[in-house]
Amino acid sequence: MNQLNIVIIEGNACRNAEIKYSNNGTAICKMSVAVNRRYKSGEGFEKEVSFFDVDCFGEVAKLCGEKVRKGDVIRVTGRLKQNRWEHDGQKRSVVLVVAERVEFGSKPKGGDDQPSEPDAAPADDDIPF
Repeated sequence: MNQLNIVIIEGNACRNAEIKYSNNGTAICKMSVAVNRRYKSGEGFEKEVSFFDVDCFGEVAKLCGEKVRKGDVIRVTGRLKQNRWEHDGQKRSVVLVVAERVEFGSKPKGGDDQPSEPDAAPADDDIPF
């Protein structure tokens, strides 16, 4: 049986994307995405926010470095990766998202918790010439 490791998250960028380059010239971009979840609790609704660290490489990293700014709506499709290390004799680990595809939206309008729809190119018949 094949094993599956796919994740899709959509939320708001927590800060501007940070891009760096490896010694061999590969673009590496790091960003963080806040994802809101609303759920019913008793008579009302509660809000839960999760923060996910995202790493991008290559062309995806270059695009994210140019486009992703704090508050922007982004949808990330990728895989989960666990990094493990030891610090002062204590084992540590972190799980992050490695992006394979990123879609860019826009900033939410007027403090609404719901992200606005991603920007779309006009259809051929919408072009005014």
